[in-house]
Amino acid sequence: MDILDTLSPIGAILRLDISGRPMEWIGFEMAAYYTAKGLIAWTHGEPFRVLRGGTNKRGETTTMDLHPVIANRGRPWRDMPPPPLSNEALFHRDENTCLYCGNVFSRTQLTRDHIIPASKNGPDTWMNTVCACKRCNGHKRNRTPEEAAMPLLAVPYVPNQAEYLFLMRNRRVLGSQMEILRANFRSRRILEETRDWPGAPARVSA
Repeated sequence: MDILDTLSPIGAILRLDISGRPMEWIGFEMAAYYTAKGLIAWTHGEPFRVLRGGTNKRGETTTMDLHPVIANRGRPWRDMPPPPLSNEALFHRDENTCLYCGNVFSRTQLTRDHIIPASKNGPDTWMNTVCACKRCNGHKRNRTPEEAAMPLLAVPYVPNQAEYLFLMRNRRVLGSQMEILRANFRSRRILEETRDWPGAPARVSA
């Protein structure tokens, strides 16, 4: 069993548009559908899963190779909205670390803190929210970091689609998938974190 099999809530295959822009994670069944319908323009990475079907007229079992990265035919996407903000995504972004005290906590001990409090018209956005432990959030109360003398340990950022897909994978991706994702990263925090990411370059096949 590879690492992707342990993360079934999110698909194991990275889907791109025809220009190579990361779009989403999909499962084996959807990838097989795209393959069977001739909707894949190109793939990246060596096949890592073989699906077996029925038998042909010669009595041979039909097979279908699935690649870790596929690009769909069709027009490329021009503009994509920011990824949705959720506690799960926020905690992934900040690595389960309280950005006030710097300690790592379990999810049950973390909260979504608004840098500018909601009571002071602070928006519920990526740039105004950070991961905070319950103790620090309670101490900060209805104050800004400056008012509470609690400086942030890192600057919040809005992940783009590639960064969001990486974060929601809990940073568990194959080398060939990482090549595509990292080429689209913009955040200095994630670029620094993945600078020495293991994984040999994968083959691109037509």
